[in-house]
Amino acid sequence: MAHSVRPEWLRVTAPGGVNYRDLKRLVSSHHLHTVCESARCPNIGECWERRTATFMILGNTCTRNCAFCAVPTGRPTEYDTEEPERVAAAVVRLGLRHAVITSVTRDDLADGGASIFAATIQAIRRQAPRCSVEVLIPDFKGSREALQVVMDARPTILNHNLETVASLQRSVRPQADYQRSLAVLRMAREMAPDALTKSGIMLGLGEEWDEILETMADLRSVECNILTLGQYLRPSLDHLPIRRYYTPEEFETLREKGLAMGFTHVEAAPLVRSSYHAAEQAEAPLGGR
Repeated sequence: MAHSVRPEWLRVTAPGGVNYRDLKRLVSSHHLHTVCESARCPNIGECWERRTATFMILGNTCTRNCAFCAVPTGRPTEYDTEEPERVAAAVVRLGLRHAVITSVTRDDLADGGASIFAATIQAIRRQAPRCSVEVLIPDFKGSREALQVVMDARPTILNHNLETVASLQRSVRPQADYQRSLAVLRMAREMAPDALTKSGIMLGLGEEWDEILETMADLRSVECNILTLGQYLRPSLDHLPIRRYYTPEEFETLREKGLAMGFTHVEAAPLVRSSYHAAEQAEAPLGGR
């Protein structure tokens, strides 16, 4: 049964502070996209007021049609080779110590957009050498070659989300694959043994408690370091319904279980998203091997 009444702990402050407005102008003036806006993230007010944002490269149109996501689906036309330099310039302007870069999925491109990811990492390294860089990548259809291009650019954190448990993959992200996503994380670890890897799961789509723990164990089996766990929130009536709300106490239990499994850092709370408190995660001690 789907739940319609939102609990008190999921209330967020409406955006609109000085830093929020400044960042909105900055993103617009640099002709950039953010996943904060495109995916209608509930934390945009808090994060933008703290002057943190997740830049979304390779346009604002995704070739996949995941049933949880608000990013527009269609046939992309954008492929902007100057975008990496604009992202880096925005990072400098914001004075970021940790930049998060994600993208739509670009199955229309031979390398899935890996070269633009790499160029963006390199541009940030040139323009803001003290800034750590996290990339939240699609699966590149499992291409080792595409992933190698990204890893050769030496991101501080390589993030790829499983999104949900194995039994719900087909309904939640029909063009993706659970084992392929695990393989991406495994390959990233092989390519860069000293890098941090990260993944995230949404809760409330109909998964069982034991399935959550199994998914966490699967991520540890590929030596994933950092885990994010958050409540799924339905972007619109066209998206999958919320099957249940997890309490803050349940998230805290999962956080403790994740740390006991060996994750270096577990960010678990109802409003947690992939890049929520990402800077703090990057500064956590390397471990979880």
